[in-house]
Amino acid sequence: MQIPAAPRATLTRGLVSLCLYALFSAGVAYADDMQDANKFLRAGQHPQALASVNKALAAKPRDPQARFLKAVILTEQGNTKEAIGLFTKLTQDFPELPEPYNNLAVIYAGQGQYEKARAALEQSIRTHPSYATAYENLGDVYAKLASQAYDKALQLDKTNTGAQNKLSLVREIARGPVPVAAVAAKEPAKEPAKEPAKEAAKEAAKPPVVVAQKSAPAPEKPAPAADARAEVLKTVNAWAQAWSKRDAEAYLSHYGKDFKTPNGESRADWEKSRRSRITGAKLITVGVNAPKVTMNSANQATVNFRQAYRSDSFKATGSKTLVLEKAADGRWQIQQEKSG
Repeated sequence: MQIPAAPRATLTRGLVSLCLYALFSAGVAYADDMQDANKFLRAGQHPQALASVNKALAAKPRDPQARFLKAVILTEQGNTKEAIGLFTKLTQDFPELPEPYNNLAVIYAGQGQYEKARAALEQSIRTHPSYATAYENLGDVYAKLASQAYDKALQLDKTNTGAQNKLSLVREIARGPVPVAAVAAKEPAKEPAKEPAKEAAKEAAKPPVVVAQKSAPAPEKPAPAADARAEVLKTVNAWAQAWSKRDAEAYLSHYGKDFKTPNGESRADWEKSRRSRITGAKLITVGVNAPKVTMNSANQATVNFRQAYRSDSFKATGSKTLVLEKAADGRWQIQQEKSG
């Protein structure tokens, strides 16, 4: 679900991008603080991002862009309680904006509160009837709710083959935990240096608004890249499924021969440790939420997403980055892995 850097905020493909702009009359400092906050957020440096956005808010406390960005940063830090408060206040102060509702849905879905997520997404759509991300996320939430209903039907009547077939279909669509799309903040544009007074007057006349990021024009030949991204994402999902099934051999087969172990240990020691942890757990579920695939080249891709991990003894949600390379046999394999 598309919610949110974000805890994408991975409801299918992640937080929707929000365009941020600064009124020139507020001064260059505000724009610089917002720019710094976005850079720190993209780099995963959340404390620095929060400090920068707080400086921007000190200058413009009611600014919707800065408040929205702060809520996104708090979401990435796992401070969902305060993030919910900020997003909720934004829906009250700027009810015409669909993105805060969408991001609330992302958080609620991540907490398993699918009815709340549904209500927030329906409000987002009422606010902006052509908001495609909210429709897609709503479909994912409906799929999760349907899965729960069919599962309950089977608990009450194990012979209900119709419910069993429908449950299998819905689970295939939902693919486990509902991924959520996070809204990633966009770096504010630089203001032109010439005629600052005239430009400031024009900008000051505009009301503070937040607008959804427009899609970039499609490239002339999008099919190959799109196909490659689909293959990369398929590999990442297969990696997560093998991990969830506690199939250590299948899990390790997704790592290339030149995989860079996280702590610099030998490949043999790393594999031994991973096998022990995977087979030693009684239960593992891994969700790939809000995935974003970037093709670095025809044979290399970077995938950023929110990983929702749960075992019988541990539960965590955080940012994950995988760098994959295409092997000689055509398979995509993990070459580098980084958390946080």
